Amino acid sequence: MDTTHATAQYRTEQEAFWAGSFGDAYIGRNQGDALLASNLDFFTKALRHAHGVRSCLELGANIGMNLKALKLLRPGLRAHAVEIHAGAAQQLAQVIPADQIHIGSLLDYQPPCQFDLVLVKGVLIHLDPGVLPQVYDTLAAASARHVLVAEYYNPAPVAISYRGHSNRLFKRDFAGELMDRHPALKLVDYGFAYRRDPDFPQDDITWFLMEKR
Repeated sequence: MDTTHATAQYRTEQEAFWAGSFGDAYIGRNQGDALLASNLDFFTKALRHAHGVRSCLELGANIGMNLKALKLLRPGLRAHAVEIHAGAAQQLAQVIPADQIHIGSLLDYQPPCQFDLVLVKGVLIHLDPGVLPQVYDTLAAASARHVLVAEYYNPAPVAISYRGHSNRLFKRDFAGELMDRHPALKLVDYGFAYRRDPDFPQDDITWFLMEKR
């Protein structure tokens, strides 16, 4: 487990926020069998046109609920992850090997190789908008073929209050901005997962599957 940046000074107030006690609370809210079932349904749909996925990188993996689902759907998947919260990373190490986890800011992460699938789900919405170009570059550089972006969508950038905190949640067209910046990425599929789904709810996430062409 790479701990080089685990105690480093974070570049943005948003990262410091998630690395601390608010990240602790997030862990408690986002685990369990019901979420795993919803994630299995989510990735079955979102990756129906992603073939030959044998390796994956997730940026902001938390305790690994997304990777748990992916490993069930794609047996033998070689998964790597970046996670800023040290406590979450400890639990994540029960899902994937510890030496395949980078603990720290994704702004400091240098992909060791390319992966068949690069995934970000519910993470870009919490980043300082000023760092998004760098994160888009990391997503594109790390991908050998597919990128899956699953976030809150809005056609124009907007900031909204998040659990009583300002400047902690932003909606925008993340996938569109990524494709504009990296034209080799082409849209393959997209969809929406509704929080009121009676069987497999997600948090009003709009997802976009892209492929390098």
